[in-house]
Amino acid sequence: MTLEETVCSSSTEKKMESVKQALEELLVAAQRQSCLTAGVFESAKLMNVDSDSIVLCILATDEEDEDDIALQIHFTLIQAFCCDNGINIVRVSGMQRLAEVLGEAGVESNANEARDLHCLLVTNPHTNAWKNSALEKVGSYCEESRSRNQWVPCVSLQER
Repeated sequence: MTLEETVCSSSTEKKMESVKQALEELLVAAQRQSCLTAGVFESAKLMNVDSDSIVLCILATDEEDEDDIALQIHFTLIQAFCCDNGINIVRVSGMQRLAEVLGEAGVESNANEARDLHCLLVTNPHTNAWKNSALEKVGSYCEESRSRNQWVPCVSLQER
C-alpha cells in the first residue's frame, strides 16, 4: 500500500465515521421532534400524502434481508419515488444498531411487536422548519455520492 492509498483510506474511514455519527444524531433529533416516520407501509402513505415534507429516506437491511424479494421490490419503488422527487436516500446496514439508536430516544411503538425499521423518512414540517447540522452533513454526503455516480450511498452502522 502506498502512502497516498493509506492517507486516502484513513480519510475515507474518518469521513464514513463522521457520516455515521451524523446519521445517528439526525435520527434521534428527528424522532424527538416527531419528524420521523418508520415502516415501509407508513412511509409509502406519507410519500403519497405529503412528499414535499420529506428531506431524507433511509432504507435499512441486514444480510438476512437481502433474500426478501418483497422488501427489495418495495425498496426499488421507494428509491424511484425519491429520485423522481429529489429526496436524498441512504442505504444502511446494521438493523440492531439502528434499533438501539432509536430506542435511546425513548419512543417505542408497542412492547409486544418490533417496529419496522426497514424504511425511515425524516420530514421537515412546513409549519416548523428546523435546521440540523447532522441533516446538512448527511445531505452533503448524498450529494458527493451522486457526483461520483453512486445514487444510493451506503452507511454501515455496525460496530467493527
